[in-house]
Amino acid sequence: MATNKTSVLILGAALLATAGCAKKRPEVLPPAPGETVAPVTPGTGMNDGNVGTGTVPGSAEDFRRSVQSDTVNFDLDSYDIDPRARSILDGQSTWLAQYPNARITIEGHCDERGTREYNLALGDRRANSAKNYLVARGISADRITTISYGKERPLGGSGEDAWALDRRAVTVVVS
Repeated sequence: MATNKTSVLILGAALLATAGCAKKRPEVLPPAPGETVAPVTPGTGMNDGNVGTGTVPGSAEDFRRSVQSDTVNFDLDSYDIDPRARSILDGQSTWLAQYPNARITIEGHCDERGTREYNLALGDRRANSAKNYLVARGISADRITTISYGKERPLGGSGEDAWALDRRAVTVVVS
């Protein structure tokens, strides 16, 4: 019986000790996924010399503002880089060359037609086609990852105009 009381006391003490270690909620929550926050220069309240813009050089927002587009569109059942896509990817490669520490993910997308498996494979070919073009322009393949979403992330709507927007490869700056 004495060992029972001792066990209960030890267990109670352990519970009290771990209750004091509970994680406390931070006063300031981090930004939600996809939000970018400009770093503040200590003591000045200014963001790295970009007063009024909120854009940090080399950031995802800087990328979107600096390049012609973050999206390359494709023809139906195609993953060929056409002249318009070359122009967009040339601008992206120029920006990436300027910021050698920036890493990107290229997302491949398809319209809603076709099977899930077919569209995942086509989205992969589209993302890799854009990646290969950037690598040929001198961007290190180690800085680029690809992912295919197939038809899982449409921009919305049905019909030829909406489907044309869904056939794309999107470049996303991840760091």
